Amino acid sequence: MTREWRKLHNEDLSDLYSSPNILQVIKSRIMRLVGHVARMVEGRGVYRFWWVNLKERDHWRDPGSWEYNIKMDLQEVGCGVMDWIELAQNRDRWRALANALLNPRVP
Repeated sequence: MTREWRKLHNEDLSDLYSSPNILQVIKSRIMRLVGHVARMVEGRGVYRFWWVNLKERDHWRDPGSWEYNIKMDLQEVGCGVMDWIELAQNRDRWRALANALLNPRVP
């Protein structure tokens, strides 16, 4: 509190207001959506669209694919070796992982 003006950069503002990074918010919301779709029954249109597109090409190794990004996001929170589809079946655990992406510094 020196009562002098200075420029505040984005990092200073986010630390000052404790707001999460927008990229972390987007990752967290995508993870919630992916978990929701993974728990759907097979007859739903969204489920069919999602998995038909998955089988069209090799999404496990393509760095631009959504599945590769899910695996990388899970590695950020320490669950990279687990099967993410089975992990998504447990709603509470999946929600905890999605929330952990909001603040990756806290284990």
